[in-house]
Amino acid sequence: MSATALGERPPEDADALALSELPDRARLRAAARERRLGAWGTTVTFSPKVFLPITNLCRDRCSYCTFRRDPGAPGAHTMAPEEITDVLARGHALGCTEALLCLGDRPETAFPAYRRTLAGFGQQSTVDYLVWASQAALAAGLFPHTNAGLLSSDELLRLRPSNPSLGLMLESTSERLCEAGMPHHRAPDKRPARRLAMIEDAGKLRIPFSTGILCGLGETPRERAEALLAIRRLHCAYGHIQEVIVQPFRPHPGTPMQAVPGITDQALLDVIALARVVLPDDVSVQSPPNLVDPESVVALVDAGANDLGGISPLTPDFINPRHPWPHTGTLAAALARAGATLRPRLPIYDAFLARPGFVDPALQASITHARRRMDETARPAAAQPEVHA
Repeated sequence: MSATALGERPPEDADALALSELPDRARLRAAARERRLGAWGTTVTFSPKVFLPITNLCRDRCSYCTFRRDPGAPGAHTMAPEEITDVLARGHALGCTEALLCLGDRPETAFPAYRRTLAGFGQQSTVDYLVWASQAALAAGLFPHTNAGLLSSDELLRLRPSNPSLGLMLESTSERLCEAGMPHHRAPDKRPARRLAMIEDAGKLRIPFSTGILCGLGETPRERAEALLAIRRLHCAYGHIQEVIVQPFRPHPGTPMQAVPGITDQALLDVIALARVVLPDDVSVQSPPNLVDPESVVALVDAGANDLGGISPLTPDFINPRHPWPHTGTLAAALARAGATLRPRLPIYDAFLARPGFVDPALQASITHARRRMDETARPAAAQPEVHA
């Protein structure tokens, strides 16, 4: 490993891989903290959101997932239009600015019953329904951020005029995790090449994009570094990655991986630090605070995270339902004691507002107005209401 591997700039690929197995973890975390402070200062952001699980039907069968259902199974549900508009209205009343539209991968290719449900809503495809839901979010005063699994370039283009940003978790670039008996074996949409291709398509279309890695599935430290480097290469080519989420796997009862312990909090901090050191400074590093011990939010930031992701005063985390969102007031107080300030943000990061071609003209005025209004009227995080459904 070269002497500059932990310097002021991201390390070369070979050094990044070496850093993933660096014995001196304290040195790595210290370097990540300095990089965060230099690039993002003492401000820590979050996005006030509502979480809309448009459908939990999914053709993939990841071994760790508690979200997916088959039609007719207990808990299977596709949101009706009136459910969507109701959540949007209540979220807006509570000060939310993001509508996260989340769903399983390609359900219409696997389930005729779902296609009939869509037809009953007057929609021919999932993307048709997402376009409608995105427009409903804008009409309600929220900005949609769609994470719908794999989408084609044409489908991304259809969502671009109504979504200031889009997302897809890369999760991992490890083909080993797709082998028989591994977490992604029965999930054709989790093949790394397919997910990287979609992230690249988003770059070609100049769409501000959120992605990330899922830690604790059985991947090695080197494989985590390889995934971060793959994201870095795409961002260096297209400049479109606004944030990388470092998300810990947490086991859920009733899934094939219920007995897998997942990643420890200390190991998670090491991955956050690695992400901050490896990624360019203009890429935000996010880690969700509901998936760690409530007292650990300061540790996330000290390790290099500058963003806590979406936090909802209304809706639960439907992907990790056993892990409720922490109160933003509690987070703000803990961060203040550590010298940091918690601030809300929009689902598109500020840096992209000035980058030519990254904001659709149809959204420019409303985003600019919302950003100005957030600056003028943002209440202290401690005062924000929490009314979970």
